[in-house]
Amino acid sequence: MNAEIDWFFEKDGPWQAAYKRLRTILLSCNLKEEVKWGCPCYTEGGKNVVLLHGFKAYCALLFHKGALLKDPEKILVQQTANVQSARQIRFTNVKEITRLKPILKAYILEAIQVEKAGLKVAMKKPAAFAMADEFKKILKAQPAVKKAFEALTPGRQRAYLLHFSQPKLATTRLSRVEKSVPRILAGKGLDD
Repeated sequence: MNAEIDWFFEKDGPWQAAYKRLRTILLSCNLKEEVKWGCPCYTEGGKNVVLLHGFKAYCALLFHKGALLKDPEKILVQQTANVQSARQIRFTNVKEITRLKPILKAYILEAIQVEKAGLKVAMKKPAAFAMADEFKKILKAQPAVKKAFEALTPGRQRAYLLHFSQPKLATTRLSRVEKSVPRILAGKGLDD
């Protein structure tokens, strides 16, 4: 138990009882408790295994390499179609957690074994993602932007490609591209 994160479990909110119950289960699996992204994150050998977080309608355990878990109970949820590795188990009350305790523990122990084995999720290459026509035109017209974009990490490239292709209106897509060009030229990701 990491006293530096007690504040998370003591603050007011709708999921406090659920968080405390999940914390007990997670710590019983001999994971190290840390703070990452403002949430309790449980690690094995310095590697992220599972994150505890909450939303308006539910709280969840987020398994960083959940795509590699077997999921015999079919309880893992892919947050969006673009999430490649992480999977969640969602809860709306403490009774669910109590009922699922042995199953949750089995999933957590499997996630630890995945991490210990050094398994990696095969991520789609940026080329597999759609590229907005507006961005294609910029890359063709400005070789420096193309070179800078290709120098970015695959994750940063994917983030930009998704960001540029989401809007339905061409004007919005172009606006996003134009606003991002200076960041790309500076070697920065969308959220850096």
